[in-house]
Amino acid sequence: MNEKHTEFMKLALNEAKKAGQKSEVPIGAVLVAESGNILSASHNQTISLADPTAHAEIITLRKAAQKILNYRLLSTTLYVTIEPCIMCMGAIVHARVSRVVFGAHDPKWGAAGSLYNIAHDTRLNHRPEIIPGICEDECRTLIQDFFREKRI
Repeated sequence: MNEKHTEFMKLALNEAKKAGQKSEVPIGAVLVAESGNILSASHNQTISLADPTAHAEIITLRKAAQKILNYRLLSTTLYVTIEPCIMCMGAIVHARVSRVVFGAHDPKWGAAGSLYNIAHDTRLNHRPEIIPGICEDECRTLIQDFFREKRI
């Protein structure tokens, strides 16, 4: 299974690079059905869309829901380069995504174990499986290089 996780995370990394080329925070996401088919993919677009909710995960969930004509994205796996934030984890729970696979932890915004652990909150009616650390070094380096360049 690790090979599949790496394969899909590489696609998410390609999406993240698209964001970086647009001076958006380089985060990418890919949603995969249980069959292995890609339902949708996107990257951060908060600046270009002037939309604070235009995170890679949110756009990816929206596109998939529109594609299958259902907001419940059952039996899917979301691949994202950086640990999802509170807003994105909320949407993931609402959409009933089965599994979240992410690259690097986000100690400032992460809601899948770093700052908050929404996926393990037993008060919620859905708790996706969390798999961290896939292509971690590449994911971390991409975002660190982006912010390092911004500070110059």
